[in-house]
This record gives sequence, structure tokens and C-alpha cells, in this order.
Amino acid sequence: MDQPMLTATDRAPKDGPRIPQLRPVTPETGPRIPEPDPRAPEHGQQAPQHGGPRRRPLRAVRDQLSVSAIVAGFVAVAISYAGPLLVVLQAARAAGLSTELTGSWVWAISVGSGVACILGSLVTRQPVMIAWSIPGAAVLMATLGSYSINEAIGAYIVCGVLSALLGATGLIGRLLALVPRPITQAVLAGVLMPFAITVAGAVVTAPVVAGGIVVGYLLGRRFLPRYAVFGAMALGAVLAAATGATGTFDLHPGITVPTLLVPHFTTGAILGIAVPLFIVTQAGQNAPGLIVMRASGFEPNDRLLLTGSGILSVVFAFFGCHALNLAAVTAAIATSGESHPDKHRRYVAGISTGVFYLLGGFLATMIVGLFAAIPPAMLTALAGVALLVPTQNALHGTMQEAGAGPAVIEAALVTLVVSLSGIHPFGIVAAFWGLLAGIVTYGVLKRRPLRA
Repeated sequence: MDQPMLTATDRAPKDGPRIPQLRPVTPETGPRIPEPDPRAPEHGQQAPQHGGPRRRPLRAVRDQLSVSAIVAGFVAVAISYAGPLLVVLQAARAAGLSTELTGSWVWAISVGSGVACILGSLVTRQPVMIAWSIPGAAVLMATLGSYSINEAIGAYIVCGVLSALLGATGLIGRLLALVPRPITQAVLAGVLMPFAITVAGAVVTAPVVAGGIVVGYLLGRRFLPRYAVFGAMALGAVLAAATGATGTFDLHPGITVPTLLVPHFTTGAILGIAVPLFIVTQAGQNAPGLIVMRASGFEPNDRLLLTGSGILSVVFAFFGCHALNLAAVTAAIATSGESHPDKHRRYVAGISTGVFYLLGGFLATMIVGLFAAIPPAMLTALAGVALLVPTQNALHGTMQEAGAGPAVIEAALVTLVVSLSGIHPFGIVAAFWGLLAGIVTYGVLKRRPLRA
């Protein structure tokens, strides 16, 4: 006699084999969830990649080191010491500061920038470039001599506190998010183009050294694009030494020791130093610095970076630092593809910059003497070729942004023209006025309200 066929839902007799019950998988029941593996990472932890142990942060940085990123950091610091540092030294000379106080000032801005670059890049895994305020130092050239150094330190502290408070609000980041991208790209192009333009003059002034840098860069772009700037720098150094173009190296060996200064808070110094220093730092440095990072495809945490740089400004103000802020020109080097083709490995350039800043800070007096011997044409040409690719990308984004209407393009053109003009009313650099002019132009030409 035929046995009845058992279905998947029937139970087997007690003395027979047990047939497992099968149930259809429905959204309500769902598949059977396996028991958690006790060896698996807890909730919220990152699982090991490729089956290996999780790497520690410092080990990850070591594994992602690259020559191009390290060179990008070195070039950024070299450009900072060759140009912006001279503004600081001129301000110190105009105020009649002693060699000891000047050395402490250079130590403070260098070490403060180094700490900020390293910490910011490690935390965000982005190439964070922090440096001292160039327009701020220009303001001090005219005002610092009217106050005592202790009053100036008090004003620096007030400026740092105001910068940290403004950064914590996120106001600057929110305002920049409303500006169409071609306008912000035009600001970046206006900041970078003067450096590229000066290369031609440097070649005329020093055809062997500056011309050699250009030739080395072009050959590098042809055969080893990642190391084009390094090749240009090496060839320029060899030619400068071979032709005797370098000056006398007035080196002062030894570690620079900072001077701890006691602040005096006075109304006159706060109004005469802190307020203008705060305005030009935010408008002329932090805003363009954020623009550079966004133009390179990064999404910077503006609250973290601006608040952190403000806090570090307060800390290092006791040793003479006037203001720390996001960099723009040197950031264009670290955030570009010249630093590394992989965008996620460019943060090493920020760490490299910080390390070189730290070295420069503790060897401040020797660094100043070293850079005084390098031919100006060599540094001009090196800065220009290092910024050629970022300039090209910025110009492309200014005029060929996908979906940008004629109003945006025309506003971007106005932004570029004003940013290139070099004007600086009230001590505020042209980049800020270019951004303002572009926003106003866009608001006039666009019928709809300004939107991102």
C-alpha cells in the first residue's frame, strides 16, 4: 500500500526520522539570522579589511606615505617661508622688535601651524593646511609700532577667541555653501594666477635657473607627472649652485627658544589690532581656504577647522603668534592631484607640511638665513610651476561648470577680474572683494533668489 507523501509542513512520526520544517520567507518572518560570531567586531567598530588586523592610525599613515605628498609639503613650507614670512619679518622690523622677540614670533607661527596641520590632517584624513595670516601681518606693519608688545599679545588673544567663536557657529561654511561653484572657482583662479604669471618674468630675470626649473617641470610632466615639481626643484638647485646664483648662507646654528609674553588687554590695542586683524583673517584667509578645499573635491569640517585654528591662535599668542588660519595658496598644492593621484592619500601632504613647519620653527633663525641665500627668481619660478595644474583646474571650473547658466558664468568672470586686480581696501585682500563682487553680480543677473 502506498504511503501518503509528507509535505514540508508535516511532522514525522516519533520513531521515524525528523523532517525539518520549512517556512516560506516573507517580509514578516525574514530569513533566519545566524548567531553572532563572538570574534566579530562590536557594533560601531570597523571590521578588519582583507581579513587582517585593523591598522593603527600612525601605521596607516606610514603605509600611505608617498614621495609626491612629502615633496608637496616641503614645497608648501618653502613657499611660505620665501614669501609670507618676509611680511612678518618686515612687520617686526617696522615695530622695532628685538632679535629675540622676532625669533619667538617666527617660532610661534611655525610651530603653531605645524601642530594644526598635523592634527587637522590626522583627524579629518584630509590635507588640512593651516598657516599664519598674511594680510594680518600686513596690517601689523602699520599698527604694531603704536603699541607695546604686551598690548599686542592681548589683542592677538582677543582675535583668537573671536575666531574660535565664529568658527563654532559654522557661519562662514554656511554662507559659502550658498555661492555657486563657478564663483568660488573664480576666486581660487584669481588667487593662483598671479603666481603662474610671474614665472615668465623670473625666466627673463634668471634664464638659467628659472628657465631650468620650467624645463625640469615640463620634462617631469612628460615622463613622471607625480614628481614634476620635485624634478624642477632639484634641477633649479643644481643650476643655482653651479652658476653661483646663490647668495651667502648666513646660518645661525642652534635651537630657537620662544619667549613667554604676558598679555595686557587695552581698549586701544583691541580696536587698533584685534578687530582689523580678525576681519582680514576671516575674509582674506579662512574663506579662500575653505574655497580651495572644496574646489579640490573635499568637504572640510569648517566648524572643526576654524574653531581649532582659533584655539591654537590663543595658545601660541603667548609666544608672539598673531593669527593662525586656513591657507589658500599652499593648500592648492597639497590638495591637488600633484600631491597624489588618490584623493584619499593627499592628507599625507598636510602631515608632511606640519612636520616641516615644526622643523622650521625650532630652527627659525637658521631657516631665515637659509632662504635669504636662495635666488628670488628660483623661488618665484618654483611657486609658479607648482601651482600651474591647480590654476588650470580652477579656470576650467570657472568657465565650464556643467549646468551653469549665463548669469553664473558672467558673475564668475567678474569674480575673476576683481580677484586678479590686487586691490586691498581696508587691508582686506582682493579675493574677498572678488567673491563679494561675484555674489552681487549673480544676484543682479539672476531672477530667482541666490541658491546653491
